Amino acid sequence: MGSMSIWHWIVVLAVVLLLFGRGKISDLMGDVAKGIKSFKKGMAEDEDVPAKKDAEAPRPLPHQATPAPEAEKKAV
Repeated sequence: MGSMSIWHWIVVLAVVLLLFGRGKISDLMGDVAKGIKSFKKGMAEDEDVPAKKDAEAPRPLPHQATPAPEAEKKAV
């Protein structure tokens, strides 16, 4: 019962095709292919740009001012 036969996969494929139609599935696959191509292009661009060793060092975040203790506050 755990394994799916070829007939199960055929029924699932038929239901998917009836719900989405051939046009929507091909559009979806085209969008996936464009995404993969742009990802590969971005990865290739990252390899082409050498890392700068003299790049600006990261700046530390400014510390938040701590509130003054009650004893140091002056009464008005």
